[in-house]
Amino acid sequence: MKLSSPYPVSVVCQALGLSRSSYYYRPKERDDTECKSAILEAAGTWPTYGYRRITAQIRRDRPLVVNSKRVRRLMKELGLQAKPPRKRRRTTNSDHDFPRYPNLVQELEVVHPEQVWVCDITYIRLLVEFVYLAVIMDVFTRCIRGWHLARSLHQDLTLTGLRRALASGRRPAIHHSDQGVQYAAIAYTDTLQSHHIAISMAEAGAAWQNGYAERLIRTIKEEEVDLSDYRDYHDAYRQLGRFLDDVYMHKRIHSSLGYLTPAEFEYAWLAEQANVGHHVQYESRF
Repeated sequence: MKLSSPYPVSVVCQALGLSRSSYYYRPKERDDTECKSAILEAAGTWPTYGYRRITAQIRRDRPLVVNSKRVRRLMKELGLQAKPPRKRRRTTNSDHDFPRYPNLVQELEVVHPEQVWVCDITYIRLLVEFVYLAVIMDVFTRCIRGWHLARSLHQDLTLTGLRRALASGRRPAIHHSDQGVQYAAIAYTDTLQSHHIAISMAEAGAAWQNGYAERLIRTIKEEEVDLSDYRDYHDAYRQLGRFLDDVYMHKRIHSSLGYLTPAEFEYAWLAEQANVGHHVQYESRF
């Protein structure tokens, strides 16, 4: 290609403030087909993911070089965006005469597993009834420690979930919940105290003080319950178990965990601590 101007290329580029190479270089139009395919696949599997987590998921699943700005642009072109949260039915009944406990975690820095467990309850609508899910999560690793699904809000709902969590041999330093009757009932608090677990509760009406558990419930609702049609209690139990024990723990990535799954994050942390302990033991010999 030749200039129609009588001036040399170097003079024109200098006048326009451009490098000489930019005159000869014609940028290629980027083909977004593969990236769009990857986005659609990731969004189809994880429909509530935002562009940052979709970017991380694509990097895990495919040998593609993508950045979050590109993914955000393409998701907008594809009409993919997060759905607004639904209003939820209330499951917390704080109108009871059981003892209340102070909030022990509000200013606490959580730095290791089993420092704080949090828990909450949510309802699930079936065709002919409501069922209720109680879950317990370790704050540091985001690992599910225990859960139970029941047909009523009787205290056995939370107590069974707690017993399952403790059956693993793990013990938290602090158990944090709202002031709902299921967590304040004597049978529940006695179980905690018999295992030397400190009891912590959010203030009545202060749901944000149990924010970790609230976010876990929202994830379960948006990524499992709202996307499923359960035939009956047994079908709900089976599908929720698959989500909590397999998908959530081993497949769903968390931005707060460096885009690792809870199981990956916990394994990596424990391995790092074991390695640190090995070095300390080795150095102490000399």
